[in-house]
Order: sequence, then structure tokens, then C-alpha cells
Amino acid sequence: MVSVDLEKQIEDQAAEVRRLKSDKSTSEDAKKDAIQKLLELKLTFKEQNGKEYVSASAPAPRQQKAPKEKKTEIKKEPVKEDKKAKDGKKQTKLGIEFAKAENYSEWYSQVITKAEMIEYYDVSGCYVLRPWSYAIWESIQEWFDTGIKKLGVKNCYFPMFVSNAALEREKTHIADFAPEVAWVTRAGSSEMAEPIAIRPTSETVMYPSYKKWVQSHRDLPIKLNQWCNVVRWEFKHPTPFLRTREFLWQEGHTAFAGAKEAEEEVFQILDLYAGVYTDLLAIPVVKGRKSEKEKFAGGDFTTTVEAYVPCNGRGIQGATSHHLGQNFSKMFDISFEDPSNGQKTFAWQNSWGLSTRTIGAMVMIHGDDNGLVLPPRVAAIQAIVVPVGITAQTTDEQRKELTSTATKLTEQLLESDVRAESDLRDNYSPGWKFNHWELKGVPIRLEVGPKDLAANQVTAVVRFSSEKRALSLDESLPKSVKGLLDEIHAAMYRKVLEARDAHMKVTNDLEEMKRLLDEKFIILAPFCGKPECEEEIKKSTTREDGEGAQMGAKTLCVPLEQPKEKLPSSCVLPACKSSPQFFALFGRSY
Repeated sequence: MVSVDLEKQIEDQAAEVRRLKSDKSTSEDAKKDAIQKLLELKLTFKEQNGKEYVSASAPAPRQQKAPKEKKTEIKKEPVKEDKKAKDGKKQTKLGIEFAKAENYSEWYSQVITKAEMIEYYDVSGCYVLRPWSYAIWESIQEWFDTGIKKLGVKNCYFPMFVSNAALEREKTHIADFAPEVAWVTRAGSSEMAEPIAIRPTSETVMYPSYKKWVQSHRDLPIKLNQWCNVVRWEFKHPTPFLRTREFLWQEGHTAFAGAKEAEEEVFQILDLYAGVYTDLLAIPVVKGRKSEKEKFAGGDFTTTVEAYVPCNGRGIQGATSHHLGQNFSKMFDISFEDPSNGQKTFAWQNSWGLSTRTIGAMVMIHGDDNGLVLPPRVAAIQAIVVPVGITAQTTDEQRKELTSTATKLTEQLLESDVRAESDLRDNYSPGWKFNHWELKGVPIRLEVGPKDLAANQVTAVVRFSSEKRALSLDESLPKSVKGLLDEIHAAMYRKVLEARDAHMKVTNDLEEMKRLLDEKFIILAPFCGKPECEEEIKKSTTREDGEGAQMGAKTLCVPLEQPKEKLPSSCVLPACKSSPQFFALFGRSY
């Protein structure tokens, strides 16, 4: 529903912009601030309503040619009652109106809102994580937190505010974040003596404390992690989970007495990040090192896990683990006396992080035209139990038996550590419930009807494949459901792996690379590793036809596991005179 109040705010702000522009005494900063506020209001309107704001006083647009008819039918919401489609199936307001392959952006927006993952907020770029999505983050937290604690990492919490002096201390590192730093400048009605930043990351917050804590080599290693939020006030178009001004993440910061143990930890953490995707989210990833151009500012090297999004052929960075070397310890004087020679030595440091972007990757990669498809291991509800076959002729006794069986079955599953619920609402039909839980992506629906009871079974319907399977209604049921959940995870992983491998190719030809990029491929190509060469490759592969998502390719990573092919003698960029050092994975990315 369009907010009348928001429309009025936009019109009022537009009038204010016009007034300021016409007033010669108005400063340029005041004009810019007013225009920025107007843009943010319009962006909020677009997020809430799925379309650009058009003023009622604006001139009518020129007549456009009718768009070509789309191949797949778009489901339309009924005005009052459900309508029947040509195949006899009901179409309800629950349905996704856009095909994923035809209008990915609108599809994504509808899925995350209709599946009750996101609620839009009145601050642009910030979103409410509803329980259905936050439960996924909790599963990731629990799994990863268990893994890092086995490595001796302890959780802590540092303040979210950063002094200007602290940021100034490390200008080189913070330069990449500088345009996105949000500042607090007022307290109530009073201007603050010094503006205070909200953390975009926490190196400058945490490392002054590390300096105090490290007085001897015996004080090392320090292995700390915090689960927190960060704010990066970027002005690109915000997208829930993928690009938000505030997001949740974990950030680990560790310090060691020697380089070897620090480097070992980088790859231990990288393995855990890969496990989040493969073991929890059923998403295959490529483990690798970032190029010099793409590595973390201030670090010696960056490792990453990269996933592939089949619907648009893009890569997406899953998580990064950085070896900082002694760069930050020298800046913050995190040092100790080396017992072997008595000389002052600086600590070797790492930092590593994974964010709620994981949820966005999961939605994009597994979702389909009917909504979410949740990997079983992160689903808040793994099995939903729905009584079926209840009609006007069903007796109270039969109805009670079905309800009782559903309740007992749910309790049986819960006792066996299967996350289950029963949907006993009597104001919705079974068909409506099927659509509801399908949209929300619940891995298994267990139907219990009169015929099932007579056969001492339940009907299991798999969300991922639509497969139906009869399961015996006895003490073996929880084991059968658990086995089915593992089957679903493996099948989901296999489907994405096959799609990725079918769209990953080795080439040494730049023209072929361009063609493959447009065919939704990611490419392994020989590369010299130089930043200036990578920039030229990006320019050479950028499409100039104005179509969306046709930016140039960049290195996603240098895979730790290199192709079996022999490395050619020349870089993929014909003009490059340097010898290739490795095969790099190139692609368009988020």
C-alpha cells in the first residue's frame, strides 16, 4: 500500500529543493543536503512499493511500445477470492508473481517479503530481520561458534563507537571505508565537541587494547571474536542481505608471536567458512586467495570462499580470512620482547569475517518460482505436519483423531531433535497451508489424512523436488525423516555443484572470455596478478550496451586448487607482457 504520508514528505522535500535552488543566498552544502534527503525519500518509496515515485504534477510519459509477451505466465493476485488457473490449481495471494529467470530483482524482493524474512524500515538501507531469517543466522552462529572455540577463540564485545583520533591513526586502512563512515555529531540539541564514528569494522577499536594486553611473548596468542553489527553508509542501491547500511557479522581478530602459526590459522578459519556453505547451506564454494587488487587493505594476503549464482552467472564472495602480517601491530605498537634475542618484535595478526550476506546467497542460489527452498540444516522448521482430508462430512471424532495424531507426530519429531511444528489452524484450508509453507521453503511437509491413518503412514512431500514419499507411522518415523533431510541436503548441494561446474571453463582467449561471461560463465584464465592488468581486463569485458548486470569481470580469487591444465606462457590480456603466475577465477560479481 502506498503511504500518503511518504508521498507528502517527498512532495514537500521537492518543493524545498526548488526553493533552495532559486535562493541565491543558499549555500551549496545546504542544496546538496536537501537533494540527498529527497533521493533517500524516493529510494524508501521504491523499496516499499516496488516502483519509482512519480509526482502527480509530473508530465505524462511518452507512449512506449507494448512489451513482448513473456514466455512464462505471471501469476496475478486475485481481488477477493482465489481464482482457478487453466490447470485447475488455485492461485492465491501467497504466490510469487515474477519468474526468477525473467525478473530476478522483483522475484528476490517478493520472496524475502512474502516468505516473512524481511520487513522494510523507514531508514533507507536498514531492514528488520524477522524470525524466519534470523533463525538461519542463529544456525550459522551456533555452527561457526562451536568451530572457532575448538581453535581456542573466545568471544568478546567492543564498543560500536570509534573516535576520530583512532580512525586518523590508520588512514591507509580506513581509506576504503571513509566515504561510508557514519558519524554522530549531535547529542540532543547540542553539537558534540568531536564527532564519533560508528564502526565500519573494528581494527581501530580493538587494537589499542591489544597493545595494552601484550607485554610479553607469554601474553600471546590473543584469539578474540565478536558477534556484532557494523554500519557502512554506502550510496549504492541497497538490497536486503546483500548490500545494507547496517548488517550483522562476526569479526575475529587474533595476534600471534610467530608468522607460521598466524598463517596456519588463516586457512583453518577458511575451512570453517567453506563448511558454513557446504555443510549448512548446501552451496559449493571455491577456496582461494584474493588478487593484489582485491585483497584487504593493509593486509599481507586475503583468502576467500566464492560461490556461484546460477540464475545470473555471477560470483558472490562468501567470507574472507585475512593475514595482516605485522602491518597493524606496527601501527598500534602491539609488540613484545623476543626471548631468543631480546629485541622488540611486533605481533603477527589475522582478521576474518562472515556476515548475514550468507542468507542472501542462500535465497538467490536455492530459491525457485514458488518461493524459498531452505537447506534443511538451517531451516527454522524442518518438517511441518498438516492434517488433510477434513471435509464437511468429517465427524468430530475423526477430526480429533487427525489433530491428535499430528500433535503426537510433532512431539515425536521434536524429541528426536527434528525441528517440527504442526499446522492445526482451522481457519485455513490444507491447500492454503501447502502454499504457505512451500513459499517459506520448509524442507518437508508431512500430510496426515484418513487414508494415511488407515494405512498407518504419513505422506512426506519434499519442497526441493516435489517428491512424495510414504513413511511408516511408527517409532521409525523420526529416523526416516532425518534420513530424508540428509538426502535433501545432498541433492540441493549436487544440483548447484553441477550447475556451477557446467558454467566454469578454462580459457586463454579474451574474446572467448567475453562471450562466456555473457553466457553466465565464470572463467579460469592465466593471469600475471598485476593490479593494472586486472583493471584492463575489467575494462575490456565491460559491456557498453546499457543492459543491467553487464559490468566487467574481476578476479573472484586465485583458487588454492589449480586446474590440471598446464599454465600457458602468456596472460589472458593480449597486451600484457608479463608471464602468468597462476590461473585466476574471473567473473561478474556482487
